[in-house]
Formats: sequence, C-alpha cells, structure tokens
Amino acid sequence: MIHILNAESLNYSDEARQVLQSIGDLDERQLDRAGLLACISDYDALIVRLGFQVDREMLDAATCLKAIVTATTGLDHIDTAYAARRGIEVLSLRGEIDFLRSIPATAEHTWALLLALIRRIPQAAAAVRAGAWDRDAWRGHDLHGRRLGILGLGRIGEKVACYGLAFGMAVAAFDPYRGDWLPDVQRCSSLDELLRQADVLSLHVPLNNETCYMIGARELALLPAGAVVINTARGAALDGIALVESLRRGHLAGAALDVIEDELDEDQRRNSPLLAYARQFDNLLITPHIGGATFESMACTESFMAQKLKRWLVQQIQLS
Repeated sequence: MIHILNAESLNYSDEARQVLQSIGDLDERQLDRAGLLACISDYDALIVRLGFQVDREMLDAATCLKAIVTATTGLDHIDTAYAARRGIEVLSLRGEIDFLRSIPATAEHTWALLLALIRRIPQAAAAVRAGAWDRDAWRGHDLHGRRLGILGLGRIGEKVACYGLAFGMAVAAFDPYRGDWLPDVQRCSSLDELLRQADVLSLHVPLNNETCYMIGARELALLPAGAVVINTARGAALDGIALVESLRRGHLAGAALDVIEDELDEDQRRNSPLLAYARQFDNLLITPHIGGATFESMACTESFMAQKLKRWLVQQIQLS
C-alpha cells in the first residue's frame, strides 16, 4: 500500500482526505522542517502547500518518495529539476487552465488589496478600534476613471481586468504569450508602453528566468507619479529594494503585496527591507501570501489534486 504524508493538514478538505484514504495509508501531521526531514523517508507521496522548501536536502532524505503533490501553480518552493533527476513526479495545478478559471480567490484578494490601499481601510479601522471617529483623516481615492495596467493576462489577470472594467477603469495589459484578447482591454505591444500609462500596476506573471526582477528601478520610474503597485504573483518578480526606494522618494503613492522574495526563509523575512518599511509607513500593505487561501478555493484545489494523484497512481500501475 502506498504511504502518503500530508505535511500541511490544518483545515484540509474532508473530500480530498477521503480520496487520499481510498488510495493509500494517509498520515496527517503538522511538522516543522526538522520533523519532515526526520520522517520523509517513510513515505511514497508527500502533500505540501507553501510551508516547506522542498530542496535538495529534503529530496535526498526522501529515499522512497515517488510523488510530490502541491495545490499551487507556482513551484518555486520545490526544486523541480532535482526532483526530476531523482525520478520524483511533481503534481501541481500548473497548466490546469480550465479548472483554474473556476478559482477566484487570488484575483479577489488582488482587488481587496487595491481597495484597502487606496481607501486606507486598515488604518481607518485601526483608528476606530483606538476610539477615534474622524472621517476626514482617512480620505482616499476613487478607482473610477483611473488606468489599470495588468502585467500577465492569464486566468488571474483576466479576472482582475474584468474587475477593473466593472469599476469604470481604463484597462490595458501586456502579455506577449496570449493569442486571443479581452474586449475593452487595450493590448500593449511592450512592457514600457504598459508602464507609462498605468496608474495602478498589477502583477500576474509566473516566476521564471524571464520574469525574475521584471519590475525594477527602471520600470518603476516609468510609472506615472502617484501610481500604485499590486503584487499577488511571486515576490521575486518585483525588486523589493527598488520598490522601497520609489516609495521613499514619493514617486509611487503606495504598494500592496501578498508575496515577498524569500518569504519562507525566516532570517530573510526578518531582514526584509519591505517589512521594515511597512512597519514604519502605511502606504505599503503586506499580507502573508493569503491570495489563494479561502476555505472554498482551497477545498476545491485540494480535492482536484487528490484526484490528480489518484489518476497518476492508476497510470503508474497500468504502466508497470
């Protein structure tokens, strides 16, 4: 019987759990890295979210591992190249376009961050909790009539574009890999063209060699004065030091991030210039990569991935 370890089982979908129990011996444990390293050799399949860096050390310890299951599209938490060399299959949501179009959580969180930033909602709510009631102190800005620039018009960027249109924004996007296009969305021929007109820049690109630090000091300087930046994609797509500098100089009015570079490394987080700035200034909002973390969306993706593992195992048996 296949032995499956769910290393991040808190609030895991009951439906997904039943699927996993039907195909193997399921252990559900909340582990730290040391605990996972100590026991991973006992398992054939590992289920993780984003809480672990499945690197060479982890993979070398996984002497029996045949599959890693992650209900994510991004795979920067897994050394996929080394896993392939070890003959370990990585099953993820990457490429599952039809299914992912039904999952709204990250796009909705993108819009929540934008509204929270321009309407200063966290600060106003904190002031009320502290006993104040001063509406003029927390005056914000309209979205209607502003220009929304979307970098990456995939399934999340597409949803965000529709939200922008619904709010009466002028929406433009840059995505050289997309063939068809959305009505009422301007198609930019270059990144620079997009940046020069974006009062709001929203990032929706995967992390790869092409997109790493895609938005740096030069790109931020092309944005109109007073623009804001939203990143719910991957932290390393945006140069954090350049962003802080642009905020300090006042070129950018604000930014809201759900991701930061090296977010899983506690020492890196402790020394992050982004977190240091956010502790001092309220024009930078940061949430802890919760874009996809709704009960509904996570239950759907966990069930989908459990079924994907089941299909993969059946295929392996048929091939053997």
